[in-house]
Amino acid sequence: MSTDTDAAPETGGKTDTDAGGRPRPVRRRAVSWTAVLAPVPFALLGAAFWFGRLVRPGADDWCFLPVVRDEGALGMLAKFYLHDNGRVANALLVVGYGAFGVPGHQWFAPVSGTVVLAVLWALLAAALGRAGLTAPRGAVPLVAATATAAFLLAAPDTYKTFYWPANSVSHTLAPVLACAAVIPLLRARTRRGHLLASATALVAGVFIGTLSEETTAVACVVLGTVLLTGPRTPPGPGRARVRSWCAVALAGLATGTAVLYFSPGARTRRARFGADTGSMFDLGALGAALRAFGEILGTVLTTWPYLGAVAAGVLLGLSARGGDRPAHRRRPLLPVLAGLLAFLVSGYLCVVLTRPVFGADVVTASRVWGDFLLLYVLLLTGVGVLLGRAVASSAAPVAPRGRRPASRTVAAAVAATVCVLACTGLAGPLLRLETEMAVRAHDWDHQDRWLRDRAARGARVLPYTPVPVGGMLEPFGGHGRRVWPAPCVARYYHLDEVTYAPRPPRHGSGTTGPGPS
Repeated sequence: MSTDTDAAPETGGKTDTDAGGRPRPVRRRAVSWTAVLAPVPFALLGAAFWFGRLVRPGADDWCFLPVVRDEGALGMLAKFYLHDNGRVANALLVVGYGAFGVPGHQWFAPVSGTVVLAVLWALLAAALGRAGLTAPRGAVPLVAATATAAFLLAAPDTYKTFYWPANSVSHTLAPVLACAAVIPLLRARTRRGHLLASATALVAGVFIGTLSEETTAVACVVLGTVLLTGPRTPPGPGRARVRSWCAVALAGLATGTAVLYFSPGARTRRARFGADTGSMFDLGALGAALRAFGEILGTVLTTWPYLGAVAAGVLLGLSARGGDRPAHRRRPLLPVLAGLLAFLVSGYLCVVLTRPVFGADVVTASRVWGDFLLLYVLLLTGVGVLLGRAVASSAAPVAPRGRRPASRTVAAAVAATVCVLACTGLAGPLLRLETEMAVRAHDWDHQDRWLRDRAARGARVLPYTPVPVGGMLEPFGGHGRRVWPAPCVARYYHLDEVTYAPRPPRHGSGTTGPGPS
C-alpha cells in the first residue's frame, strides 16, 4: 500500500506539474491509501447496519407501540408532554419509527446510522472548506466512517446505544442533530446564507431543547466555549456572525428547555425520581456525580478503539493541502485545550443530570454517554488532524526534492495500521452481539406468533417468557420478580394480562400454560 500523503487533491485524471514544470500524475497517487483503507470502516458499518434486521421491540418499546397504534401522533405527544418527561421532540421521533411497528425498529439502525455518517461527512467537509483545506478524494469519507464506527460501536453497550431506538433518539441521534445545525454556518458565504444558518440554529435549538436535556447541556457548554474563546480571533464580520449565531442557538436551546422543564410530564418525572433542582445540585450530589464521572472517564479513556478516530484524523492532516493560516491560528494548543475543557465540563453536567434517575448505576449506564461521547470523538479526530498537519509541516522543509519525507511515510503507515486495528477490534464484539440478537429474534418471533394466535382465538390471559438481549428490560426479568413492562405487553397483544412463564410455549399448546421449548 502506498503511504504517499504528499499527493494533491484529485483532478479527475488530469496531471499536475512539479517544481521543474514537468507533468506528474495526480489521481493514482492521491487515492492509493484511501482506496485501501476506506472499505475497512465502511464494511464494519455495513455489517452493523445489516444486523439491524434482528432488532425486536423491548423495554419502553412495549409501551410506545400500543400508544402509537391506538392513539397516533397526538396520543404519543400527550403521553410524553403530560405524563412521561416533557420531551415532545422525542415523542415525534418515536412516532417516526413506531408508526411502522416492528419493521420500524428493524430499519431504525441502518437509517439512523446513515444519518450519523452523512452528518459527520458533511460536517468534516464543511470544516475543511472553511479552513481553506483540500484533501484527496476518499479521505473525508474514510475519516467520517471511522469516527461514526467509533461513536456507535465503541461504547460498552452497543445494543442500547445504537440498536435500541428509544435510547438512540435521546442520547445518540440528539448530539448528531446538534452537529448538523453547525453545517449551514460553516457553509455560509453570503448574508442570506448567514440568515439561513441562524434560522437553522434557532429551530434546531428548540428541537434539541425538547429532545434531550443532556445534549442541551453539551451544546450550551460548547457554545459558551466558542463565545469565550472568540475574542482571541481577529475582529471582523466573521467573528461577529459566529457570535450572533451562537447567541441565536443559545436562545433556541433556552426556549426548548423551558418548554420541557415546565411541562407536566417533566414535573411528574422529577417527582418520581426525586430530581428537583435543589437535590440535584447540592454539594453531596455534585460530589457523587464527580466521582461517578471519574469512573466513566476511566472507562472511556481506556477504550482503545477510539484511537481509530485519532489515526484517521492524522491521515487527513497529512494529506490535506492549502489553508495558509494567519499567525494567530498557528498555535493549536488553545482550541485543543478549549475542546478538552468543554468535553470534561459537559460530560460532568450530563452525569449530574442523569444520576438522579440511574443512581450509582450511572457509572455502567453507557447508553446515556453518547451525548458527550460524540464531542470526545470529534475532539480526537481534530487532534489527529492537527498532529498530521504538524508532521507534514515539520517534514516538508527538510525533504529532498522529489522524495517523500521519511517521517511522513512512517506517520502515515502507523496511522493506517491503528485505523485498521481499531475497526477490526470493534468487529469481534459486534459479531458476538449479532449472535445474541439472532437468538432473541428467533425466540421473540416464535412467541409473538403464539401470542397473536391465542389472542385471536379469544384468550384474555396468556403466559409470557422474557426474551432479553443486551441487558434490556423485559417483563418478568429477574426470574419473574420484575413485572414491568408486562401491562404494556398485554395491551400490545390486546390482552387483559400476561403472566410469567419460565419457558416459551410449544407449538400447539393451549392458552393456560407454557411448555418446554
